[in-house]
This record gives sequence, structure tokens and C-alpha cells, in this order.
Amino acid sequence: MVDMMSAQQNRIHPYKFNLWLGLAGIIMMFAGLTSAYIVKRSQPGWESFTLPMVFVFSTLMIIVSSVTIQMALKAFRAHRMERYRLFMALTVFLGVLFIVLQVVGFFRLQEMGMKMVGMGSNPAYSFVLAIAGLHIVHVLGGIVALLIILAKAFSTQKRNYDSVPVEIVTTYWHFVDILWVYIFLFFQLLH
Repeated sequence: MVDMMSAQQNRIHPYKFNLWLGLAGIIMMFAGLTSAYIVKRSQPGWESFTLPMVFVFSTLMIIVSSVTIQMALKAFRAHRMERYRLFMALTVFLGVLFIVLQVVGFFRLQEMGMKMVGMGSNPAYSFVLAIAGLHIVHVLGGIVALLIILAKAFSTQKRNYDSVPVEIVTTYWHFVDILWVYIFLFFQLLH
């Protein structure tokens, strides 16, 4: 009986298992894209570039957002709802700020003469747009999940302090943060 209870406690929650499967798929997609980037950059006509400084600021914003979401999770587990709401809202704000800074970065790249799509575009710039653009889509998905969780935090219904949804969103958010740091360092180190 004790062995059965111990085995049940060691099982991963089905939602967390599905999250990890999804994250594995995302990792494979970005590994494929960055591998293709490395292979393609040896072809003639490939142009080198430097990311504008705004990408450094966006990277700092997403790193700080990892701290704020971890603080939100800690507050949720301690049943400190005001702190939880504050840090969750701050995480949403930083996520939106990250996307805004990314868009500003893309406009700066265009101002530098880097045409990313259409006639006269260079594959190097198109790869940057595809990789960073896909990451932005994943961040947007995280923001939607954060907003849903945040709306529940302001709900007047009786609280169910099940931390699994908050843990799942937190894990996903940390993942997109780490993924961006990888992408940013990837582009910085190759140029």
C-alpha cells in the first residue's frame, strides 16, 4: 500500500507531461532552424550583421520577467494573492515590452538596410526574421496564458489553490526566456 502511494506521488501530472512534450517539439524546431542557419551561412552571398542594441534591452526584459514570474509562483504557493497578482501583472507587462522592443529591433534592422523578405532580401536576414518571429509567436502564446491565469486571480469565485496551472505557465515562461537567450547568444556569437 505504501509503495503504491509512493509511486502515485512520483508520477508527473498529465498536463505537465504534455507541456514537456510540447517543449521538446519546440526545441527540435528551433534546433532545426539554427542548424539550417549554420549550414546556409557558408553559401555565397550570405551577409553578416550585428543586432541593434535594442535586442540587448529586450533580452534584459525577458530575463527580468523570469524573476517576476518566479516571485508570482512563490506568492501563489504562500497564498499571498496581492503579491501574486502584482508579479503576474508585471510579468505580462514585461512580456509585452519584450515584444515591442523586438518589433523596434526589426525596424532598426530595416533602417540599416537589411531587407528580410521579398525581392532583394538576403537569406541571413530572412532567417533572423523567421527565428525571432517564431519566438515572438511563442511569447504571445505565453502572454495569453498569463492573461488567463491573471484573470482567474482577480475572479471573485472561491479560490482553488491548485498550483499546477501556475506551475505550467511558469515553466513555459522560463522556457521561452531561456530560448530567447539561446537565440540572442546564437546570433551574437556567429557575427
